[in-house]
Amino acid sequence: MKYRQLTKEQFESLHQEFAQFLATQSIDAKEWKEIKETKPKVAEEEMNIFSDVVWDDVLTKVNYVEHFSKTSANLFKCDENEIHRIAIKVNWDIDLLSQNGFEWLMQNPMDNSVEIFKGSKPYNNYRNLEIFDLIEKGSSISKGEIFDYINSLVS
Repeated sequence: MKYRQLTKEQFESLHQEFAQFLATQSIDAKEWKEIKETKPKVAEEEMNIFSDVVWDDVLTKVNYVEHFSKTSANLFKCDENEIHRIAIKVNWDIDLLSQNGFEWLMQNPMDNSVEIFKGSKPYNNYRNLEIFDLIEKGSSISKGEIFDYINSLVS
């Protein structure tokens, strides 16, 4: 398994897609129920394969991820062969997790109390695995507006 198994809630929301996935393997609802009851390891493997397919599809479409903490933000642009990072650190009592703190940063990104670092690197591993790792560590998929805005100021 490349990623992790989808949660029960994710499987439920993808019920139709999972049924289609099983159908491509000539497994109907009755047979699936039997597999779950008599061959739990086979059922688990089918769920793992489906999870990897879903994760790969989602991650291939990701172009930006971001991670905010109280005093810092890490913004990532995920190109095909390399990842670009903008790291932002606020050096005084601004809570970037609050609406006021975030708005302050967007209005004052070049303030003396804000440090911004940029860097790029090729992926060490498979692109989607690195993006998945960032998500598992708390990053969120984004549309990239914040990355593009800050990047335009520091380029």
